[in-house]
Amino acid sequence: MSVPSAVPPRPAPPRPLPLRPVPGPRGLPGLGNLPAFGKDPLAFLVRLRDDFGDAVTWSLGPMRGLFLSHPQHIAELLTTREQSFDVLDILWAFRQVTGQSVLLGQGAEWRRKRGLVQPTVRPRQVRPYAATMVECARLAAERWRERERTDGHEAVQIDVHEEMALITQQIVLRTLFGNDLGDRTRALGQTMTVAEKVVSDELRGINLFLPGWVPTPGRRRLLAAVATIDAEVHRLISARHAGQVRAAAGLGRAGPNGQARGADADDMSQQRDGRPPGRSPGEFPPGAVAGDGMSQQREALPPGAVAGDGRACAGCGDRDDLLSRLLAARDGAGRPLSAEEVRDEAVTLWAAGHETTSTALTWAWCMLGQSPKVRALLDDELARVLGGRLPTIDDYDRLTWTQQIVKETLRLYPPAWAIATAAREGATLGGSRIPAGTTVWCSQWSTHRDPRWFPDPGVFRPERWGPDAPHVIPDHAWFPFGGGQRTCLGARFAQVEAVLLLATLAQSFHLDLAPGPVTPKAGLLLQPATPLRARVRRAG
Repeated sequence: MSVPSAVPPRPAPPRPLPLRPVPGPRGLPGLGNLPAFGKDPLAFLVRLRDDFGDAVTWSLGPMRGLFLSHPQHIAELLTTREQSFDVLDILWAFRQVTGQSVLLGQGAEWRRKRGLVQPTVRPRQVRPYAATMVECARLAAERWRERERTDGHEAVQIDVHEEMALITQQIVLRTLFGNDLGDRTRALGQTMTVAEKVVSDELRGINLFLPGWVPTPGRRRLLAAVATIDAEVHRLISARHAGQVRAAAGLGRAGPNGQARGADADDMSQQRDGRPPGRSPGEFPPGAVAGDGMSQQREALPPGAVAGDGRACAGCGDRDDLLSRLLAARDGAGRPLSAEEVRDEAVTLWAAGHETTSTALTWAWCMLGQSPKVRALLDDELARVLGGRLPTIDDYDRLTWTQQIVKETLRLYPPAWAIATAAREGATLGGSRIPAGTTVWCSQWSTHRDPRWFPDPGVFRPERWGPDAPHVIPDHAWFPFGGGQRTCLGARFAQVEAVLLLATLAQSFHLDLAPGPVTPKAGLLLQPATPLRARVRRAG
């Protein structure tokens, strides 16, 4: 008789790193450390890390704060946010843009919205959008060549961030709304830029604590910009609703008696119950989850269709953009997002989906312009992998050096440079109680540049991310997309987009930057403090 071998005991989880906060710099009465923070947030947070330690108390106006620098504390914070910490919703201007989107949601309502929004941007949905990314980059390259011809073959001068923003704006509008809105694309992009600038300005000044009813000039500009954005988004939603109604009315289905019929009341009631037409309550296709927004897409795909490829979104007509998916999504109770909720999620995806990637690409071009050896290795990889053709999603995994360039850029210049949460009653970190109401901060900027985790932290070294890198990087020493349950929903979209755009443009062009240092400015995102101008030069 055989005796089963003993199952080795599962190793105990590591003990949390003890948290021992120390007092930070003394502040001013009523203002705390707001003046120093507002003057240069990046330098201030690095000073907290270097001069005081891994856990430092400080104050931002009337708010008492705790700043974390060690990756273990940051990991614990980000992975326990939903249980012990609230979203810090103090920025009135930011809320005007995003509304009550998944970014600011909490508790059960946040979980409901995330469950509805997440399927629209999950990694497998990125694949059908990759061709749009490359096409928009190709059009930008054509635009630069046309400017060369128009200017008599003289070197074209561009504002790098403006050009990158125009490309990513076109991508997000096409993937979100199904088109680039024609002549309105640039104007709407400028409107979004106005809104984002006002939000950035309020983040660093006394306006952070002004009630929403105080009418500053910046707030008036913000409200005018938001009104323009809202009018366009609501117009698109209304048009999409009308298109779906027409599509549904034209669909013929075989009813129980074998006769074709349109979308009748029974179909509509089943859709409100959260199940596709023709299924009994609780019956979903294999692998489907009630309310995950995908169950309808898995219903009877056409021959050769792949879920998410543009032919599988029930109720979307012939569209497969993100807006159609938001409108088609249903939660576990069969409830859709309201028109206002769709607006909030669409605008949030729009704002986050173009500005973060364009900012990262701007910094990537800056780093490539200052790093000839890195650029030479990029040229070698593009020639070897692509051989002069445009990249596709199937090339992404083979463009390893390009990925490392993007990853190192996100280390040095993370578009999102800080995360702040508010401790609830009973919150703990590192085994220590955190007083309720304490604002707990961590910073991608300061942690990504900590010499303990990244030797020579200010040096651009994409090889840090290679398989043979000599230094092990701790978990959450690099977190440009956050972490835990609130990891950025569009992280995969952004990484694929940055790699494919960089590969497409770098095949054809070098961007020779104007001489001089490039200083980052911490607003809503981490962007160059002054325009980054470059001369466009043909590659090869």
